[in-house]
Amino acid sequence: MEITSPFTMIVIIVLVCVGAGVINNYIKMKSDREDGAANQDELESMRRDIALLTERVRVLETIATDKDERLRDEIRRLA
Repeated sequence: MEITSPFTMIVIIVLVCVGAGVINNYIKMKSDREDGAANQDELESMRRDIALLTERVRVLETIATDKDERLRDEIRRLA
């Protein structure tokens, strides 16, 4: 097969460009999947932190809004 004809060179250039595009898209897709998995782990960690902080705020609201007697009892019990 002779590569000297213009048609053959155009076909080879097009094939190389299309192949490079496919490889580039594959690499991007693979990277996005890995980022998605890392983001899921981070999201779960943040959800746990939010749940913990929500519980802490609930306790602080209870302490701040209860009667003085109950507050003293709660502090003694925690100590």
